[in-house]
Amino acid sequence: MTGHQASEQNTVSDPFSLDELLDALAEFHAEPLACEYEVPDPMELLKQRVEREYNACRSLLSGDEDIQRLESLHNWLHQDMARLAPIIESRRDRLRPSRWYMEYSDVRLHDKGRLVITQSAAQDPQPFDYPVMSDPGNDIASLRVELELRGEMQLSHQALDGYLRRSADYELARVVSLLQVVESMAGMRRSLQRRNSRGDNERPALLAETMNSFRRYLALAERHAEFRFPPLIIGVGVSGSGKSRFTRALVGRMGAVRLSSDVQRLALYGLDIRTLEGDLPEDIYTREVTTKTYQRLATCAGILLDAGFMVCIDGTFLERSQRDLLRLQAEARGLPVLLVSFEADESTLRRRISKRALRNDRDESMSLAVLAAQQDAFEDFTDEERLHLVRIDSTAENAAETLASMIEEHVRVL
Repeated sequence: MTGHQASEQNTVSDPFSLDELLDALAEFHAEPLACEYEVPDPMELLKQRVEREYNACRSLLSGDEDIQRLESLHNWLHQDMARLAPIIESRRDRLRPSRWYMEYSDVRLHDKGRLVITQSAAQDPQPFDYPVMSDPGNDIASLRVELELRGEMQLSHQALDGYLRRSADYELARVVSLLQVVESMAGMRRSLQRRNSRGDNERPALLAETMNSFRRYLALAERHAEFRFPPLIIGVGVSGSGKSRFTRALVGRMGAVRLSSDVQRLALYGLDIRTLEGDLPEDIYTREVTTKTYQRLATCAGILLDAGFMVCIDGTFLERSQRDLLRLQAEARGLPVLLVSFEADESTLRRRISKRALRNDRDESMSLAVLAAQQDAFEDFTDEERLHLVRIDSTAENAAETLASMIEEHVRVL
């Protein structure tokens, strides 16, 4: 589906759910680049965009404090672009025609029937000279900025997590904060342009309203420019222990990016867990594939931690060596790490496994045999691991609140 086709389709369709929009974005970004495009230098494109946004904002500002904050943000952008130059340059092959998401004539996003965004409200009030191409991360950054401006932090967290899972472009995490600052500056510029075109300077009430919009985008940009010390949460547990359900909850609640061993294992075979039907390939759980799966989890976790995002990993982690491999990703960076053991009684585990097998049309006896094998193979936590360990009874009514509190307390103590 091309950007033009998507735009035509959206003008007559119902509002998108977040999952539908992320599916479309990931599909569009995965399309081969048309041969008529000559791939430009990604750093030059980004610098041009930053300078155009900054100059447009600066020319429309008069307040000393606002100007000072804008200039500080401008300086930060140049420093961060210099720091991330190798990453930006390495993403050259991912460049795509600009602003696919923003070019929709009317992107409407809903969440459980509640209209969240009508994207036409974020269209440019005046023509703006955008680069011909840009990093696809600009699309997800633009979406997150508009969600966060509306206070939809949970959806913003889910948008990043969901897009990374669909695209497998975890390197995007390294530059997404930078791109969100750029897209926030675009929001600042649009606010100032609306004020200028409507003559709000002569109407105090409208002036206050539009300047408030400008400062909300500015504050959002400043927040994304802050340095972060993210924790690594390693979810441990056998099948049916509840780790997947609770780690998914951490995405929206705490802004974590979730890495699933099941997703990464299937990705090694070119399979997508969302479209998988029937039994899994028999050789997918070989020792070699398992080793590669945990190595992939470690690589992605390192990328995300470097980017400043809390990482939550969902896996069985039967072996100490697997847990050590992931724990090292945080400890080597001087970041906090928490091992969360998800636990449930035997009857609950067996009931959950049987229900899951029935739902997924899989052999119940084989699924229960896998559970028994996992229980036999689990290597107990060492004394060193227990320094980072919390145990969660996943059958407890307040388990989610307990887990969130434990994470917050652990990070604060460290």
